[in-house]
Amino acid sequence: MIKPRTETPDITINLVDDTIWTLSEQNPSNFTLLVVYRGKHCPVCKKYLETIQEYIPDFENRGVNVVAVSADLEERAKATYKEWDIKNVPLGYEFPIEEARSWGLYISKGIKEEPEEFIEPAIFIIRPDRTLYASSIQTMPFARPEIEALIKSIDFVLDKKYPARGEA
Repeated sequence: MIKPRTETPDITINLVDDTIWTLSEQNPSNFTLLVVYRGKHCPVCKKYLETIQEYIPDFENRGVNVVAVSADLEERAKATYKEWDIKNVPLGYEFPIEEARSWGLYISKGIKEEPEEFIEPAIFIIRPDRTLYASSIQTMPFARPEIEALIKSIDFVLDKKYPARGEA
């Protein structure tokens, strides 16, 4: 488990636009929002990422860079990007399960049409120096932070210079 105010692991992820995204190379004004989603098989993830798509300008106006990643293989991730309404959400794939564990994420074994193994959802709000500001880690697709509430929280944090909490 990564504690607030501590440095997050660096990650490098392939994006569906055939570029590479590396956390340590990000230079947001305020935060990087790392969204971990279950994969193409998850209708709840589809709705969540499509909601993020609606709010990309709001994140950008607050100096927040957004990226979404999953353990899906390239072909599935590219199909996800094509089929879902997420054209402005940088979408990464093949997030290694072992790296996900180092982030404290939950891993599930697939049932029915799910992949054999996949990462459960999470969000990480990371400062430009790569220290964790806040996180929300789930064991299943439900009970994620609502995007509009998240944006309002970011407004509060920036306005009040509210410190990261929960480091003990």
